[in-house]
Amino acid sequence: MKMKNIISIISMVVILLVGCSEDFLEISPESTANVTMLYKTEKDFNDAVIGCYDGLQSRYGGFWQYDLASEDAIHQWPSEGLTLRMDKLTWQDNESYFQDSWSGYYEIIFRANTILSKFEEIQDDASFGNKDQLIGETKFLRALAYFDLVRIFGALPLVDRVITAEEALLIPREDVDKIYTLIISDLLDAENKLPEEYSQTDVGRATKGAAKAILGRVYLTHKDFTNAETKLEEVTNMGYALLTDYNDLWDYSFEHHSEYIFDIEFEEGVNEGSNFTNDFMPEEHWVREYYNVAGGASNTYTPAFELFDIWEEGDLRKDVTCANGVTIDGVFVPLEGSVGAKTFQKKYITEIKQGQGCKANWKVIRYGDVLLMLAEALNENNKTDESLIYLNMIRNRGGLESLSGLSQSEIREKIYLERRFELSFEGLRWFDLVRTGRAMEALGPLGLQPYQVLFPVPLSQIEIVNNRDIFDQNPGYE
Repeated sequence: MKMKNIISIISMVVILLVGCSEDFLEISPESTANVTMLYKTEKDFNDAVIGCYDGLQSRYGGFWQYDLASEDAIHQWPSEGLTLRMDKLTWQDNESYFQDSWSGYYEIIFRANTILSKFEEIQDDASFGNKDQLIGETKFLRALAYFDLVRIFGALPLVDRVITAEEALLIPREDVDKIYTLIISDLLDAENKLPEEYSQTDVGRATKGAAKAILGRVYLTHKDFTNAETKLEEVTNMGYALLTDYNDLWDYSFEHHSEYIFDIEFEEGVNEGSNFTNDFMPEEHWVREYYNVAGGASNTYTPAFELFDIWEEGDLRKDVTCANGVTIDGVFVPLEGSVGAKTFQKKYITEIKQGQGCKANWKVIRYGDVLLMLAEALNENNKTDESLIYLNMIRNRGGLESLSGLSQSEIREKIYLERRFELSFEGLRWFDLVRTGRAMEALGPLGLQPYQVLFPVPLSQIEIVNNRDIFDQNPGYE
């Protein structure tokens, strides 16, 4: 079975392995003998690691909602709710989704800490052949959880070991730099322990390339361009390659190709599919019939109207990214917008049978992103000619001519713009705006306030700790 199918089978076992709780940081008391007894064999540890992947399915199933705060994605359904408030930049500190993000990511961190603590209790044994791999996966997943959390909320409680519920109430929100120190340490260890690839049954697990690529993104976000260049350059020497046709990235009959680095795995079927196709599909009956999609649609996470006007002529990526209709038997049929939708993106469209979910994976990082990040790091390191090599690889694949003779500042602008085209609706635009300091320039005219570059810490968590000296709300949300 593929990795994505194994996740659901293991999920119930994981509940027994690591427990769950409604307490702060999802802390679960670890004093029962049952938990200790379950961590005995290599299979026990493997099942527990799969449980961390299972947690990421829940988190990335709705991760796109953060990107609704960017200028390129809009929510076109008129109903009230978080998606509308994210689009209108009017979110509140009591949003249940922020609570779900906080507790969900900390549940992954708790599971990872439990696994690592149990590894410390076992002796190195030749029969435990993939111990290093499992430790590498665990640290990769903990680092990814912390990286998402720190970008969403800023300062965080730093928990790198199993703690009690009582201890959790005494842990302050740590400085962002300390969080990044743990993230970088985990990823460096992960890349040393992880394999470069897996056999068919395990495809989908974190690899050495995934650890290096995410680490490159971490360095870039933390403005460490020197280390970002080094790490991303290493990824280019690992055998990855751009697909010839950009549209093939969205063909879900073959997802683990040369450009794939790390996805969140989904599969059609009850409780295993995502909602991406239905969430992003326009509420036009004939469009759903054309794509053979059962169920409703939500008109959300769709292209802003302004996005149509900024594409270069001949860009082969536009139709799948930013569409306003469908060509049927050679005739273009535009969306009428009878119930709100006038645009849609096709990246996550798959056929869906009644009662089943979408099989489209969520691309956490792919090789096209690595090349653009490397171009950015090189340019910031005053290597403009080398930067253009990687920028032009992306442009050429999209059907555009190479650029030349540009200054460092001109290349910087071209890279930022190219990321909009290449990576639209992959959950990156909002975080790109924030990390490059451009959020207010792009979104200030739409109503964004400076303090909103971080989202509010869930009010429920502040009330649980009940100590503003160590655990306060982000500025602006008080």
